[in-house]
Amino acid sequence: MDSGLAGLIAAETVLSHSDGARGILWVRGHTLPELVADYGYDGAVGLLWEGFAGTGLDRAAMRVRLGAGRQLAFARLGDWLDQARLRRPIEGVRLALASLPDDSPPAAILATLPVAIAALLRARAGAPPVAPDPELGTAADLLRMVHGEPADAPGAAAKAAALDAYFTAVIDNGLNTSAFTARVVASSGASLVSAALGAYCAFTGPRHGGAPGPTLDMLDEAAASGDVAAWAEQKLTAGERLMGFGHRVFRLGDPRALVLREALTRLGDRLGAGAGRLAFAAEVEAAVGAAFARLKPGRPPLQPNVEINAALLLDAVGLPRDAFMPVFAVARAAGWLAHAMEQQQSGRLVRPSSAYIGPLPKGAAGAA
Repeated sequence: MDSGLAGLIAAETVLSHSDGARGILWVRGHTLPELVADYGYDGAVGLLWEGFAGTGLDRAAMRVRLGAGRQLAFARLGDWLDQARLRRPIEGVRLALASLPDDSPPAAILATLPVAIAALLRARAGAPPVAPDPELGTAADLLRMVHGEPADAPGAAAKAAALDAYFTAVIDNGLNTSAFTARVVASSGASLVSAALGAYCAFTGPRHGGAPGPTLDMLDEAAASGDVAAWAEQKLTAGERLMGFGHRVFRLGDPRALVLREALTRLGDRLGAGAGRLAFAAEVEAAVGAAFARLKPGRPPLQPNVEINAALLLDAVGLPRDAFMPVFAVARAAGWLAHAMEQQQSGRLVRPSSAYIGPLPKGAAGAA
């Protein structure tokens, strides 16, 4: 028995495959570089949903569906936004999902997230929400709705391309905690809205989707120390968790990190910004790796995961730290819904067993 279910195969899926030992992640037969180059986020959503939410779901078809979904989500802002104005983005998005009708189709559920994030951030700034543009892709429209700038503003296209690469690279990752939650909820016969909401709640924890924001805080702490090598050694000696390092599956390196680093580099080349932070992040990664090798000789190296490059990218496109997790969820919700729909087709209730280790009733000791 493993209380974390490590190594337990709980589902057969056509959606994605992660192999930590080989450092690979495939999404429906495609590597991440192929997915980013050939599909983009909207196309990758269609790839995941093909056969579950319809057929012929290419990038153009999904752009139409998701654009219409954003328009519907904007029309429904009155259902929840007044109650969420003073809430953190994480909580506000949870309210937005909870307000959806049970019979909402997957595109309407997914499209709720970017509209909700933008509306919450603008409400916090005292600005009115910006209506979506259904002709744009999800990443470009999210940034346009957040910043209130036209999609053809200087630098907007480069930022949208970087965010689209991010969404595509992190869209699904095997049977992760939130995807498993979506499958468990869907297996009961509950709605896709319920499955997405349950997955979102699982995702908010700092051990799962809540990591990117604190990762920037860690980089700030390392910079303030004045001695990155000494800081890294002190952290590891104290046994403190270092955000952005280590992964339960990708112990030898996270393939998503490379894709995001390339997206960050392209963004820096186009806008001439962010190179300093990327270089400093590389310095931190090297210092942590060297300190871990000294303190833990013979152990496999402590590898950076996707979070450092993800945090730098989200910061570079102008998103605030407390919105990083909900923005991450824009990508993952596509995977949650795919897992939920696949589980619905199986018709199987997920119902594991447990080993009872509590006290026995009187007179039951002999029977045990």
